[in-house]
Amino acid sequence: MAFIEKGQEIDIEAIKAETQLSAEALRLKERRDRELADIISGEDDRILLVIGPCSSDNEEAVLEYAHRLSALQKKVADKIFIVMRVYTAKPRTNGDGYKGLVHQPDTSKAPSLINGLQAVRQLHYRVITETGLTTADEMLYPSNLVLVDDLVSYHAVGARSVEDQEHRFVASGIDAPVGMKNPTSGNLGVMFNAIYAAQNKQTFLYHGQEVETSGNPLAHVILRGAVNEYGKNEPNFYYETLLNAIERYEAMGLENPFILIDTNHDNSGKQYMEQIRIVRQTLQNRDWNEKIKKTVRGFMIESYLADGRQNQPEVFGCSITDPCLGWENTEALVEEIYATLTK
Repeated sequence: MAFIEKGQEIDIEAIKAETQLSAEALRLKERRDRELADIISGEDDRILLVIGPCSSDNEEAVLEYAHRLSALQKKVADKIFIVMRVYTAKPRTNGDGYKGLVHQPDTSKAPSLINGLQAVRQLHYRVITETGLTTADEMLYPSNLVLVDDLVSYHAVGARSVEDQEHRFVASGIDAPVGMKNPTSGNLGVMFNAIYAAQNKQTFLYHGQEVETSGNPLAHVILRGAVNEYGKNEPNFYYETLLNAIERYEAMGLENPFILIDTNHDNSGKQYMEQIRIVRQTLQNRDWNEKIKKTVRGFMIESYLADGRQNQPEVFGCSITDPCLGWENTEALVEEIYATLTK
């Protein structure tokens, strides 16, 4: 049992220097970041869509998707604000399988973390500079935040990480919205405790130094469903669950109550076409209840160029992790959301 050093020490600052935003790109990102913050805080009533592939496994496929999504954003911008999922690190239930771009930037080759770190920055950079969209990523490794803190506009803490103190404390210092998912057990108390920790000042060791954070008022809820002790999916996007979550927000006095519905994972049972029904039902719930309408103001949708998934990267733009909506279904769904909001 040992840690074995592989390769030379990685210079993160040197990697970051290769992909610095121009003044124009930085202004665009800052403007969109302000709009996103206004949506989370309730000053802007548009619906937030955090949408894109389950995993960003192929740079060219992701960029093709990004260009299409950017064109769609322009059509719906008065009602919908889109942040693109560019997920570059994937949690694995048992440690096996594809672990994301950061581990394996070329799926036909062996893992390479040094190349992976470069690929992660390059992809976020290209999406921003070539399409005008801003990006979301999962904060799987808090120590890697420094790699993308100047590029990523929305961070998610996953179901397996939300109980971890380092994730909670690092989230409290991020100058961007952080969505906290409920754990796989479905325990909402765990998630709300994570949000409380993230919204408050924390002192801890980070990168070998004692730091104090300011607290992150933009930390918020992502409901992603659960799995019970018998392995059965238990969705938590239903009307009663939403009211329960809103009551917890009120009872804890948390800032900026905001709920994002993850339409895949254990809400859909990974039946990707169910995402459409989940969006429709949630929009109906918003119409039926003013509190829900005020608080449930976003969706996280897994979507790519081709429907479904594949075990090996044979079909361009088809997921190699969780199944996703293809582009035609994605475009139709976003247009349906827009039409519903404009009634």
